[in-house]
Amino acid sequence: MILLASDHAGFPLKEKLRADLVGRGVECSDLGVFDETPADYPDLAHALACRIATDESTVGILVCGTGIGMSMAANRHRGVRAALCHDLLTAEMARRHNDANVLCLGARVTEPELAAEIAAVFLATSFEGGRHQRRVAKIEPMAGSPT
Repeated sequence: MILLASDHAGFPLKEKLRADLVGRGVECSDLGVFDETPADYPDLAHALACRIATDESTVGILVCGTGIGMSMAANRHRGVRAALCHDLLTAEMARRHNDANVLCLGARVTEPELAAEIAAVFLATSFEGGRHQRRVAKIEPMAGSPT
């Protein structure tokens, strides 16, 4: 299951990505927004991240104007590893080495065709584990930290 969410700036790109994924037979759940009415990106990022944090088998895609705000908000959640990706290599490495479970994209900085390719690579790539597992475990807040 792929969860999708965007703010108003990311809505057109999210719709293209959703159509592409559904066309490839991928099951998607769209958490909004459903039009270009102004919306606050943290609300959508938190809604998606809460779902990801409770279901390790689910991955998500967040889209806003640059992808920066979505990635910052989503990464506030324990168990969420949101990666802002601008090309195929960063999408692959986010999954392979960092076990990213949320892809963040910027609709104003990434062409739709490239965004679809980035999403495809992100979803097709598996976590390598091994030496990377120890490093990924260190991403979570330490016991006793205020987060």
